[in-house]
Amino acid sequence: MTKAIKLLTALPPPQRARLMALAREVSFPEDTRIFESGGTADRFWVIRSGAVSLDQPVNELHRVTVAALGAGDLLGWSWLFPPHEWDFGAVAFSPVRAYEFDAAAVLRLCEEDPELGLLLVRKVAEVLAHRLEATRGKLMEQYAMYRRGGLV
Repeated sequence: MTKAIKLLTALPPPQRARLMALAREVSFPEDTRIFESGGTADRFWVIRSGAVSLDQPVNELHRVTVAALGAGDLLGWSWLFPPHEWDFGAVAFSPVRAYEFDAAAVLRLCEEDPELGLLLVRKVAEVLAHRLEATRGKLMEQYAMYRRGGLV
């Protein structure tokens, strides 16, 4: 499995400072749905504290938790790729504090600073690869439970 990375610490200090200039501090109370699968992805977050669960709807009544995120983790990558819709849903598992970034502003910054743009895309791709591997494993676990009759 690929290694999990922390987006902000993975960026060199000059690029991190440029990105952080666009950050806005936000918080989410426990059990807040931050975004829903299929919704418009126009921002992303880096979690400062707390925990977020990523989930995928299986049917109208059941969601599968595919990942748990914590401090330093990137929340949201769909803003970077058309059609800019969330691939998963996200809910605050505990009170969450995060840095929020407006996607349009970050994309403009990436056009102004191609080095930052390339670094950011590479780091998000690493996060994406790690999460997809973890998601596949979770879905396989859920499928095995379903086959044994344990999933309703």
